[in-house]
Amino acid sequence: MTQPVLYLVGCATPPVLEIADLVERAKARGWDVCLILTPTAAVWLEDQLPALAALTGHPVRFRYKRPGEPDVLPPASAILVAPASFNTINKWAAGIADTLALGLITEGVGKSVPLAALPHLNSWQAAHSAFDRSVAYLRGDGVDIVLGEDRNQSKPFPWGLGLDAVSGAA
Repeated sequence: MTQPVLYLVGCATPPVLEIADLVERAKARGWDVCLILTPTAAVWLEDQLPALAALTGHPVRFRYKRPGEPDVLPPASAILVAPASFNTINKWAAGIADTLALGLITEGVGKSVPLAALPHLNSWQAAHSAFDRSVAYLRGDGVDIVLGEDRNQSKPFPWGLGLDAVSGAA
């Protein structure tokens, strides 16, 4: 039996700098992890990309492939967006797919792939009405949006909550 595949989508918020910790935790839970980053997160992690690719055993993806190029990642059994940014949550809810990360998670809804998101935002973003509308919309599409009491400003970042949310797909 093959391992279930977790697409881990990391957005440009401070916890992404510790994404290797989440990869290791997911692998310890039996996942074959594929890391997809937003373009800004890829810039932030530029020096770590080779080590992250070695850790996952897959290329780290952050931009669309060219037409006709083969897919280099196996199909996802589940997708976890962690950390999920304010920008990504709102674009995702609006159906915007202007990056590879957004393209994969918007398609994931249509493919009925189990999806979860662990947002990280500041208190001003959390208070914006667009965020609550987007969370409600995504939940209506079956996405498990995991929000802590403090809207996930916890330190350390609660990576385990995101993994718990997708554990049923493993």
